[in-house]
Amino acid sequence: MTDLSGDIFKTIDPEHRGTTSEEVITQLREMIHRGELRPGDRLPPERDLAKLLGVSRPTLRAGIRSLAAVGVLQSRQGAGTFVVKADGPPSLDSNPLRLMASLHGFTSAEMFEARQSLEMAVAGLAAERATSEQMATMAEEIAGMYASLDEPEQFLVHDMRFHQTVAAASGNRILTSLMNMVATILFDVRSKTVKRAKDLKESAEMHRKIYRAIRERNSEAAQDAMRDHLMLAQRAQAAEGVDYANSDHPADAEAKGSLDGDEVNREPRGRREPPL
Repeated sequence: MTDLSGDIFKTIDPEHRGTTSEEVITQLREMIHRGELRPGDRLPPERDLAKLLGVSRPTLRAGIRSLAAVGVLQSRQGAGTFVVKADGPPSLDSNPLRLMASLHGFTSAEMFEARQSLEMAVAGLAAERATSEQMATMAEEIAGMYASLDEPEQFLVHDMRFHQTVAAASGNRILTSLMNMVATILFDVRSKTVKRAKDLKESAEMHRKIYRAIRERNSEAAQDAMRDHLMLAQRAQAAEGVDYANSDHPADAEAKGSLDGDEVNREPRGRREPPL
């Protein structure tokens, strides 16, 4: 296991230390790619890591939430935040997609159509190919959603992880990587508005319906459940004011209403009801 005494973080050029969560994400990803952070390594405590990276604690939390949502990091109650073993397809950088959106002026409707096409396809394949381990992970994320009904940011992390697990269960690495790219943008934008969500319980129910169809190996039902979920999500997010067409880099909203304390290491409170 890598020695994380702090020296490796000091190698970051002070002139390039960021003030946004996107730069936190970039710095941590680069350290993982260089092998300075390895699977199983625990990150330093939040206060220390924020100081080492030269960012505020709310900015660090937002960056870590994004990396947790796409499966790069994992927070464990009472233990800290760890680098996750990379046993799936690479999580692609979303910057090329952002650049294309800036150049061509993608609309929110186009983003929704692209997401719907991808997610329905992977849901159908997941019903045919998901392993018992992947289905267990889906069940865990749904349980996390029910346990986080009063914690929108944490609910969103479980939401994104569920969709990524479904994508991985498709067995198609290209589709999975494309989903990861899109999921990064979805998480970044939604994290700014999720506190306005009206009914997270209904969303959790829709995810449970998708899971049940996959568990029953019913490809058509899985696609239908995914379509129904995405239609509901589109209406709910429109009410929240989500606009994927005009998204900036992630969550500079971390300074707006961030929670105090070591939020990134906090797990959901007690489960609200049986998830499955």
